[in-house]
Amino acid sequence: MREAPRAFVTGWPISHSRSPLIHGTWLRDLGILGSYERIAVPPEDFSGFLDRLQGEGFAGGNVTIPHKEAAFAAAARLDGAAEAIGAVNTLWFEDGRLTGGNTDAYGFSANLDERLGGWREAQTAVVLGAGGAARAVVHALREAGIGRITILNRTRARAERLAEVFAAEAGGEDDFSTLAGSCDLVVNTRPADPKGLGAGDARAIEVLPDGALVTDIVYVPLETPILQAASARGLRTADGLGMLLHQAVPGFERWFGRRPAVEEALRAAVIADIEAHA
Repeated sequence: MREAPRAFVTGWPISHSRSPLIHGTWLRDLGILGSYERIAVPPEDFSGFLDRLQGEGFAGGNVTIPHKEAAFAAAARLDGAAEAIGAVNTLWFEDGRLTGGNTDAYGFSANLDERLGGWREAQTAVVLGAGGAARAVVHALREAGIGRITILNRTRARAERLAEVFAAEAGGEDDFSTLAGSCDLVVNTRPADPKGLGAGDARAIEVLPDGALVTDIVYVPLETPILQAASARGLRTADGLGMLLHQAVPGFERWFGRRPAVEEALRAAVIADIEAHA
């Protein structure tokens, strides 16, 4: 009898992950006999964890902080997105070889396709932040054909390094208000500041064109300060929860053989979980 497929999410720490809720919902709704487990693995044990996967019956799994770069280095094969982004968030086996992919850019784009129609027609985009998530966002913007992308970061040198990889422009956070007047799309990738929106960001939101679109990849809180300010101005916005939901789809399909749908009931379940643990 064939064993039920197993998948996982690993990080250090990992107790906060909502991936088990997402994949568990799909397994139940699609009537699939399988499991998706949360496994905490410290960095020094990650290599050994990967070595044991097939022997323990895993079809693959998700990788989050701080293991994405280590998974990139360990994979025998990489998909195009992982190569471009330089990190792996999804693992599976092909012909017995560990294969790494990155679904973050796909999740970002799918979320905006669903909730911010017309974003692909943007001519200019500003990305706030230059961390690992920003790499996936800039890759998605490039894939969408957006011509002018500017990456702004508190440490300008970090923005410049990322801009060089993707043939984008770079600047410091203080440049946001200067660029905002001609910006079609703003993407925030920085953590939400519990103090609220900074003065520089507030000035920038005020001078954005009336048709500008604003999105944030952060989903806790769901309505981040920058989204609140943009909504107050009457601008169209999209929160980051959809990115989390959509990036999970390709991995589930690889491990369990069925492509799940991102539906409002699932979104509501994750929001309820966020509120319950706030």
